[in-house]
Amino acid sequence: MTEENVWLRILAKDPGHSERYVQRFRRLAARGHDLGGEARFVDALLPRGARVLDAGCGTGRVGGLLAATGHRVVGVDLDPRLIAEARAEHPGSEWIVGDLARLDLPGAFHVVVCAGNVMTFVAPSTRVEILRRFRAHLAPGGRVVTGFGSGREYEFDDFLADAEDAGLTPDHLLGTWDLRPFGPESSFLVAVLSLA
Repeated sequence: MTEENVWLRILAKDPGHSERYVQRFRRLAARGHDLGGEARFVDALLPRGARVLDAGCGTGRVGGLLAATGHRVVGVDLDPRLIAEARAEHPGSEWIVGDLARLDLPGAFHVVVCAGNVMTFVAPSTRVEILRRFRAHLAPGGRVVTGFGSGREYEFDDFLADAEDAGLTPDHLLGTWDLRPFGPESSFLVAVLSLA
């Protein structure tokens, strides 16, 4: 049996999943929920007008907010419905349907951000390759920022070992996007990685 991307497996079983995902975030925004924590975190790491790769961008929630603060954003996601929403909601940025395991974009980025549990949805056999491709897209001094929760079949220690295999080293490990410490009991990991 071929190992599969978890998001694609969900879509194969439930073709309406992407549309419900879009509608969920529209409802959260309409109710005034704070959906910008990841973007604020990443913005604090960047000089003004930085080039940002939003890897697994979904509807453009993170990249769109970063673009609104003046950054040049390219977003990549394998789900065409989510990319269509990103293009409609954030037309000033570039939104591309693509597979992170085959990522090959021109130019370099100050930050590659991969939020929203994206790394837990990719096929496990592609994890190290995806991290290598993130690394290959970094400008000198650039960083990879990723965050995901526990209980999603990707242990934090395994992720950190994969990052090391990909030539990345942690600058900071946090337990939340609002800078709470990471520790043995943490249920979430935010990792800021740079070239090893």
